Amino acid sequence: MTLSRVNRSAATLTKNRTEDSVIPVSGMCVTCVDGCVGMCEIGKSAYRGHEVIYPQPFGVITTAGDKTYPVDYSHFNIMGTAVGAHGIEADSDKAIFPNVDLEVKFGHDKGIKFRYPWIIPGIGSTNIAKNNWEGIAIGSAISGTGLTIGENVVGMDPESVIKDGKVVDTVDLKRRVKMYQDNQHNGYGAIIVQANVEDTRLGVQEYAIRELGVEIVELKWGQGAKNIGGEVKINNLEKAQMLYKRGYVVLPNPTDPNVIKAFERGSFKEFERHSRIGMVSEEGFAERVEELRNAGAKYIFLKTGAYRPADMARAVIYSAKYNIDLLTVDGAGGGTGMSPWRMMNEWGVPPVELHSLLYKYTKRLDDKGMTVPALAVAGGFTFEDQIFKGLAIGAPYVKLVGMARSPIAAAMVGKTIGRTIQENQIPVYVERFGNSIDQIFVTAGDLREEFGDEAFEQLPTGAIGLYTYYERLAQGLKQLMTGARKFSLEHITRDDLASLTPEAAEISGIQYIMDADQEEVEEMFSKV
Repeated sequence: MTLSRVNRSAATLTKNRTEDSVIPVSGMCVTCVDGCVGMCEIGKSAYRGHEVIYPQPFGVITTAGDKTYPVDYSHFNIMGTAVGAHGIEADSDKAIFPNVDLEVKFGHDKGIKFRYPWIIPGIGSTNIAKNNWEGIAIGSAISGTGLTIGENVVGMDPESVIKDGKVVDTVDLKRRVKMYQDNQHNGYGAIIVQANVEDTRLGVQEYAIRELGVEIVELKWGQGAKNIGGEVKINNLEKAQMLYKRGYVVLPNPTDPNVIKAFERGSFKEFERHSRIGMVSEEGFAERVEELRNAGAKYIFLKTGAYRPADMARAVIYSAKYNIDLLTVDGAGGGTGMSPWRMMNEWGVPPVELHSLLYKYTKRLDDKGMTVPALAVAGGFTFEDQIFKGLAIGAPYVKLVGMARSPIAAAMVGKTIGRTIQENQIPVYVERFGNSIDQIFVTAGDLREEFGDEAFEQLPTGAIGLYTYYERLAQGLKQLMTGARKFSLEHITRDDLASLTPEAAEISGIQYIMDADQEEVEEMFSKV
């Protein structure tokens, strides 16, 4: 595991003075010199204090922990075969990768359908989400995949109208939902509204169902990047005071006269807005599920994070008992907001272990004859090989892989390229592909054909960037599935993976590669 970077990170904009000679355990420079200006995390904490807990600069970055765990998804390989085909006729002219079916249907009535087996599992009130929502929402909608509106969007919106403690009108949430709905194509995909403690108190989900036509809502028990409530930074005194009055935890207290004077002097430039942690009980969970169904929710999801195994068991059992349509389990370490940097690296059950427990617990209920929910796994997934592994390690229960940071990255790059085209300042790295949207984005021709010239011209380049990234993932996943001779998602099994180390095999229950297929091999040799 990585130990030598505990006192420096690009996330906190810190570094060691003696970069080539660092004490592994403490992360301190071998020689800590009197007179150093404090470039390391200890030094920076001496003058900026709690600000250094969080990745910086806030609002223009997404962040993930960089701890190296003993076992990760690279410790598994995808098994191919030269024999047969599943989900298609075993004919070399038919069993070709463009014929792989990536469509997934789930929900209690199988009424939710995605073109691809992935979802953005929750991006909320952070600046990075708000500033890129156009690309993320439209890109997700035209791709036919799911998008979850995360926590605190209503509470953070200065234009939300709140009466008697309940939201009755919004600007930002309405914009976010409508942007997706207006671009949804052929019934694929879904927009989901998530809620934390503050959202629940404000009645956000009931409002979304009643006023915005939202059919799917999600309860939230936390996430992989942190085990406390959602946080953001606020650089405006009036907004900090508004959030304080709306019931958020705001630090320091923006109504304290001494704090106001310190802010105006420039002693600090940002307030912290924190959400409360939930208090899960089976009675409270059952009651909330019933409230949402009575409010008109057609489907109810649950998202939980990398909590201890007992909490995982609660999530699986409650989801099964109360007919939750999708349970998302988010593994360690990344986020779009202000998750504490050390917490990203040092808390919770890592992804492979977490998802292995998820499979184990879900199978126990299935073996008892209970109806189990569809599952989604999240935690650092970015490319098609990881998506295949995530689907396989939890097969047949895992239907989706959750990704947030990489889709945001694709949308941001698409947006940036669009701006450089408009400004006629295309970077050399990109300009080699051309100087127009049609030349640079490889999917432009397909999008023009599918949506028509007029609609294509209205697409933001952030959305085209996300669509193009997803197109790459889809083709890559189809190729991997073809190699495994699996031509639709329901045929992926745990046997499609092999563990590369005994440790990975022990944790996951996936056979060690030298033990794979041994029964079949022995049977073949016995007949020779």
